[in-house]
Amino acid sequence: MTTMIDVLVIGAGFAGLRALHGCREMGLSTSVVEAGDGIGGVWYYNQYPGARCDVESFDYSYRFSPELEQEWRWSERYATQPEILKYINHVADRFDLRRDVYLNTRVVRAEYDDGAMRWIVDCEDGRQWNAGRLILAMGQLSAPKQTTYPGQETFAGRIIYSAQWPKDKIDFTGKRVAIIGTGSSGVQMTPVIARQAAQLTVFQRTANYSIPAANAPVSDAEDRMVKTDYRARREAARNSPSGLGFVPDPRSAIDVSAEEREAAYSAAWNRLGFGFALTFRDILLNQQSNDTASDFIRRRIAEQVEDPVIRDLLTPRDFPFGTRRPSVDSGYFATFNRPNVKLVDISTAPITAFTPDGIQTRDAEYPFDIIIYATGFDAFTGSLLKPDIIGRDGVQLRDKWSAGPISFLGLAVQSFPNMFIIVGPGSPSLLSNVLLSSEEQIDWLTALFEHCRQNAIGEVEASAEAEQDWVEHVNARAQETLYVKTPSYYMGAEMPGKPQVFMPYSGGVRGYRRILEKTAASGYEGFTLNKRAVQGVP
Repeated sequence: MTTMIDVLVIGAGFAGLRALHGCREMGLSTSVVEAGDGIGGVWYYNQYPGARCDVESFDYSYRFSPELEQEWRWSERYATQPEILKYINHVADRFDLRRDVYLNTRVVRAEYDDGAMRWIVDCEDGRQWNAGRLILAMGQLSAPKQTTYPGQETFAGRIIYSAQWPKDKIDFTGKRVAIIGTGSSGVQMTPVIARQAAQLTVFQRTANYSIPAANAPVSDAEDRMVKTDYRARREAARNSPSGLGFVPDPRSAIDVSAEEREAAYSAAWNRLGFGFALTFRDILLNQQSNDTASDFIRRRIAEQVEDPVIRDLLTPRDFPFGTRRPSVDSGYFATFNRPNVKLVDISTAPITAFTPDGIQTRDAEYPFDIIIYATGFDAFTGSLLKPDIIGRDGVQLRDKWSAGPISFLGLAVQSFPNMFIIVGPGSPSLLSNVLLSSEEQIDWLTALFEHCRQNAIGEVEASAEAEQDWVEHVNARAQETLYVKTPSYYMGAEMPGKPQVFMPYSGGVRGYRRILEKTAASGYEGFTLNKRAVQGVP
C-alpha cells in the first residue's frame, strides 16, 4: 500500500513531533514514521536508572505554545527521564499528534523520484510512502554502539545496553553488577545502582569531567516567576551561544584575578551544570583559560574522593575540559567512597573477554550477575546512514558522506532535493540545547515551505557551492576552538573506521540563527529553487 502525503517525517522524538505539528499547522498532510513502539526518541529508549536531562526543564521544553508553557508543571530543575517522557506524551495527546504517528514502522529505503520531485519511502513492514518533502528527525544519539567482547555469548548472567533498557523492572538487590563506560549514562546510573547492588564494579577507560547537576525541586515561587515572563526567558535562550539562556562573562578567564575567577567558578559549580563551560567566554577557545577551569574541576573532584589511588584514576588529565561533552551528575564521585563500589581502569588492564561467570581483564577475572554496557552511540550520522537513502542520479547518502557529513546549514544536502535534516551534523546540535535548536530549524523550514507554496516552487536543493562553503565554514569555526584537540564523538572518534571530522557547528545558537535569517532574507541564497509545479508537492 502506498500513501500519498505532503510531508513524511522519520522519527517520533521531540524534533519529529514538533515537525509534525509545524507542518500540520500549515495545512500540509504530514505523517511521522517511528521504528520503535513508543514516542519520545532518546527519552523512550534510555530508561536506565538515574537518566536525567542536563538542560534545565524550563528550557528543555517546547516554546511553540504559550498555553502549554503555562499549564505544564515541572517538578525538578533537571527533569528525570520518566518526567520528560510523561511531558512528551502529554504534548502528543494535547495536540492530537498520535493520529499521524505510525509506530513499529522502520524505514529501510528512501529514493528520490526526480521526474515527480517526490520521495518514495519503503518500510520494513511493506508499507510505502510517497512524499513531497522528507524530514529526517532521527536523532543524534539514537544509534547505540553494539559493543561486544569475545565469549559474550557464554556469560550466564544478564547483559543490558543502557540505550536499549529493558521494559521489565531490573532488581539489583543482592546482585553483583558491572557498568562498562563512564560517559553520561554511566555517570548517571552509577550512584543509583550503587545504592541497590551488593557489589558494583565500574570499568573506566577514560576519566570524565563531570559537573554537579545542582538539582532541586521547582518551588511554586520559581514556577510562577518563570511563567510570568516566559517569553523573555525564551528570547534570552535564543540569543545565547548555547541555548541555555545565559551568556558567558565577556572577559577571558586569565584576565581576571585568581580570587575573582575562583568565585565565578564556585558559583557556576553550584548552579550552572552543563553551563559551567560558559563561565568565561574563552574556556573552549583558549588553552590557558581552559587550564584554569580544568584545574578547578580536578580540585573539586579530589575533595569528593577519599582513596588517593581511586581519586587519581577518576581525575581527567589528558584532554581539555568540555572538548568531550561533560557529564552532569548527582553524587557520582562520592559513590566511589562506598565499600560496595570498585573502579577498574581498563586503559591499563583492558577487558579481554567475557566468561560464563563475568569479565576477564588482562590482570584479573571479575564475577557478575548483571553486566551493563554504557558505551554510548554512533553519534550524529549513525541513525541517518542506517537506511538506504538515495538521491538524484542514484547517489547514496552513505557514499556522499563516506569522508564525513557534507551539507548546507546542516539542513540540506546537494543531490538530495526536498530532504531536510533536523539537528544533524553541520548544525549546533549537541553543542547546544538540542530542543531549542530543533525548534529553530523547524520554524525556519516551515517558513521555507510557505515560500515554496506561494511561489509555485516544487523542488528545493542545496547548491554544491553553498554546501562546500558551509563545510569550510564549519571546519574553520571548529579550528578556532579546543574541540579539535580531543578524540571524541564531536570528531567522529567514537566508532572504528568513522571519518575523523568535526561534526557539529561550533558558531553558537545565536550565530547560527542569524545565518538562517540572512539566508531566508536573501530569497534562500544557496538553494536551487525549481519552479516546476508538480501536483502534490507543497
